[in-house]
Amino acid sequence: MLGWELPPHNSGGLGVACLQLCKALAHKGVDIEFVLPYTAEHNVDFMKITPAHPQDVREVLKAGIAYDSFAYINDDGSTEWIDMFGQSKIYEHAVEQIAVMGEYDVIHAHDWLTCRAALRAKEITGLPLIVHIHSVEADRAGREFGGNPIVREIEEQALLLADRVIAVSQHTKNAITREYGIPADKIDVVHNSFDPSELIEVSGENDYQYLSMLRQNGYKVISNIGRMTIQKGLTHLLRAFQLVVAQEPKTMLLVAGSGDQYYELVGLSAELGIAKNVVFAGFQRGKRYRDTFTVADLFVLPSVSEPFGISPLEAIGYGTPVLISKQSGVSETLNNVLKVDFWDTKDMANKMLAVVQNDSLGSELSINAEREYQRFTWGDAAERFMQFYEQHTRELTV
Repeated sequence: MLGWELPPHNSGGLGVACLQLCKALAHKGVDIEFVLPYTAEHNVDFMKITPAHPQDVREVLKAGIAYDSFAYINDDGSTEWIDMFGQSKIYEHAVEQIAVMGEYDVIHAHDWLTCRAALRAKEITGLPLIVHIHSVEADRAGREFGGNPIVREIEEQALLLADRVIAVSQHTKNAITREYGIPADKIDVVHNSFDPSELIEVSGENDYQYLSMLRQNGYKVISNIGRMTIQKGLTHLLRAFQLVVAQEPKTMLLVAGSGDQYYELVGLSAELGIAKNVVFAGFQRGKRYRDTFTVADLFVLPSVSEPFGISPLEAIGYGTPVLISKQSGVSETLNNVLKVDFWDTKDMANKMLAVVQNDSLGSELSINAEREYQRFTWGDAAERFMQFYEQHTRELTV
């Protein structure tokens, strides 16, 4: 299995999805070697984790997010920065050596950064290749811009040459057929999930003490967590929040995360006159990450195009009602949440106000969503993947 990140060294939901899927597969007896582009401690005992980088590299340091550059610390102490395309090429050469030396039945690759390596491994081993798409370049770029043409070419080649394509939602499957013309019958939808047992119990005072104090004084808090990119629809959230503050001044917005839109969003909040009501908390892990959900009266996912979206499931697990865009994969799996078109800021504001002004609505949403949430399991997804593995390895031997 070829992937770009795993917790606790992940930048988002991709790494979480990979880890939990692998755990479920391992419990069903699948022997996994997960190949990463960097060396790190993951404290995982259910699969083998192998770093793929040149032997004369002492250490590989991520720049912070998955789609960014890496710093290579060489044995002689020198440092070399490699962009994402160079890193993908280095990863490809390292994976080639691993594929030659190992004994495998199937190659399972996650997203475009691993696709060159996956195609090379398929070429030299003849093994079936499953390409697991968590997002396409057009989605990450905001669709209307199309995205990076080099990334698009890599994605298209992998999708054309894969034996099977797996999309994390119908939304993503539609994007694959729309952007690349891949036949729909070559693509299966396997929704991401979330294991409730993975949630860490909340304890102690909430780390956002300022917001907790405001809540004690009658304020309401709306939260969002994720990458600050055009894909995530945060400008629409801020414009909708301006309408909320106009009616309910004692409402705060907590935005946790980092990304290339950070300064644009800070500036927009000032331009809209809501800067005093918006808290930008930066990238969070651990307790502060979990407290982002628990301090809120409502969690909002306003994405322009969200292939799936695990954070709403986490919010529900921590007892927080959820508002999600209809343009998200997770909206296909949840019923007891509020849904809105990302571009409809008036509707988004009205639904935020409905929860802010009506405690019983938020409570009812939370209770019903948690009941629905309890049925989520990675076991079903793992079972589907085992069927794909068996089907394609069987075809290989016929």
